[in-house]
Amino acid sequence: MASSTSLLPTAAAAVAAARRSPSGQHCSSPFALPSLLLPRRLSLRQPRRAAWHAVARASASARSLDALIFDCDGVILESEHLHRQAYNDAFAHFGVSCDPAAGDAPLYWDEAFYDDLQNRIGGGKPKMRWYFGENGWPTSKIFEAAPSSDSDKEKLDWKTERYKDIIKSGTVKPRPGVLQLMDEVKGAGIKLAVCSAATKSSVVLCLENLIGLERFNGLDCFLAGDDVKLKKPDPSIYITAAEVKLGVQSQNCLVVEDSVIGLQAATGAGMSCIITYTPSTSNQDFTDAIATYPDLSNVRLEDLKLLLQKSLVTG
Repeated sequence: MASSTSLLPTAAAAVAAARRSPSGQHCSSPFALPSLLLPRRLSLRQPRRAAWHAVARASASARSLDALIFDCDGVILESEHLHRQAYNDAFAHFGVSCDPAAGDAPLYWDEAFYDDLQNRIGGGKPKMRWYFGENGWPTSKIFEAAPSSDSDKEKLDWKTERYKDIIKSGTVKPRPGVLQLMDEVKGAGIKLAVCSAATKSSVVLCLENLIGLERFNGLDCFLAGDDVKLKKPDPSIYITAAEVKLGVQSQNCLVVEDSVIGLQAATGAGMSCIITYTPSTSNQDFTDAIATYPDLSNVRLEDLKLLLQKSLVTG
């Protein structure tokens, strides 16, 4: 074994070499060591971004998917055409008209108009309030003159009852893959929630009829539009779910949405979001989603875990 003194020439040579730059020019400071003499992980030339990603990967590996949160309309069931039918059925049944020139013809929202409306304004009552605010509050069989008070305007929510009748008819089924993914998540001990901008009575009816009472009662959190002051795209409903109901960090939640309004609500709450788009939302800008799917039929829990960890590293 070589003595420590025998190593001195080698060390001295290393220091001498260290005082020269790669071009051979002398370095004035004995501390200006070139990166090639440093361990690779401490290289002065290593980009800071690479170091940040190493830290992020280590942090992400310690995190987990703690809660999966579903929207209801458009995610659990493809419902927009059902809502439009309910609006138009209610308009016809009660003789709702905003245009005196239309005579006895009731108000009718066609598919193109409704697709645009539902992608800009969340919730049933907000849609009607916006439309009547823009076009005048209607006359109907309930009111010969347009209502003026807030209490009378509230009576114009006829559509919800008609929508409930459609759901209870037994003809509506959940979207592909929804029930399987819900069962997989619950079986893995991960928290499961539903957060919808629709009225509570409407969402309860949908869930009881489409996912069944056992799954509905097994939800760790259920929030509807009635439970928060502001509708999506405001993030309140998702923040409330994570902080108040589920007791988990937003970054460890994953949201399933179908529209850009829902996506904005999820990301505004600091949550990652996947999209299962519908025909009426397929052309929206989902750049901020970590994945998009036509439905959940081929999506498994392990896929979601990997997506969440990837988003924490690259986000």
